[in-house]
Amino acid sequence: MAHRKPNLPEKTCAACGRPFAWRKKWARDWENVRYCSDACREGRHPKAGAARRGGARGAGPGSG
Repeated sequence: MAHRKPNLPEKTCAACGRPFAWRKKWARDWENVRYCSDACREGRHPKAGAARRGGARGAGPGSG
């Protein structure tokens, strides 16, 4: 069975808006961590929050 760590601090990624938990490799610099991954830090992920909120992309209800 996997070991669960329920009491780790969490933040929200500045690029994609997803929550991410503390990792040991971020222990020294946790206050400055803003992104959940290198891809988000480098801007390779599209803005997930805008797509979920009905941004300019995609046809939603009433568009037609």
